[in-house]
Amino acid sequence: MRIGKLIILVLLTLVSLPLSAATDAACEHRYKVAACDWMMLKRQKIGEFKLAREIGADGVEMDMGGLGKRDTFDNKLHQPHFRKLFRETADSLGVTVPSVAMSGFFGQSFIGKPTYATLIDDCLSTMDAMGASVAFLPLGGSGAEWHEKGSQARAEMVKRLHESGEKALAAGKVIGIRTQLPAKESKKLLKEINSKGVKIYFNLQDALDTGLDPVKELKTLGAKNICQIHLSNTDGFNLREDPAVDLPAIKRILDKMGWSGWLVVERSRDKDRVRDVKHNFGRNVTYIKEVFQQP
Repeated sequence: MRIGKLIILVLLTLVSLPLSAATDAACEHRYKVAACDWMMLKRQKIGEFKLAREIGADGVEMDMGGLGKRDTFDNKLHQPHFRKLFRETADSLGVTVPSVAMSGFFGQSFIGKPTYATLIDDCLSTMDAMGASVAFLPLGGSGAEWHEKGSQARAEMVKRLHESGEKALAAGKVIGIRTQLPAKESKKLLKEINSKGVKIYFNLQDALDTGLDPVKELKTLGAKNICQIHLSNTDGFNLREDPAVDLPAIKRILDKMGWSGWLVVERSRDKDRVRDVKHNFGRNVTYIKEVFQQP
């Protein structure tokens, strides 16, 4: 009888476990999906977390705020009140902030900004506040002179990225750079930088814009050199309808490489509904999950 009662007690305990435990287990995927807050017109707005839930995303990539002629970013999270509010809101909705973006460097030069060290420190501090592990640093605003090996601009870029990478590494984080270079050249750049705190933030659009095969580019880079992926193309189509995008092929190579991590939607907006955020980001997140989060 005692054994029988014990079995019944165990079964009752299992049945009474909160449903959230089962839900959390079901949500453990090798790939997670996020969206850029600035492209959803929610840059550092508290509503970005609710919107992320509404479109079905697992997280949001939060931007540091505008840069302009300031010494550092126009960042709300400088203030303790906003740090607490943003973190508590994200946590309450079950939305992760996997990365923090320095989108100001889309239009400004990383090697031309005297306060770059302050900007990196600001970003790392914001990442601490939101529990993020990856910083997104686009290098597009730095021109093309630094692409030339042996140039002064190249030496300055390598120096600044090494210094920044070592800071990130010491903080247990990584800086993901968008180089807009072919994979072979990006790997060479990483070797020059010589810091485990700097990796490649792969951007699907860059490969497609330059006529390169994303699958081959990912394979060339290798899993250990990729910290995160912007998985979207230029505007025109949502991902499901885009004839240039083969998500199943990308998943196959990432599976084969043993890579896992965050896939972030940046663009791929329907040209006829460019400002319809829920339509574009919702459809893109849904399609990525269909492909990448299959059992």
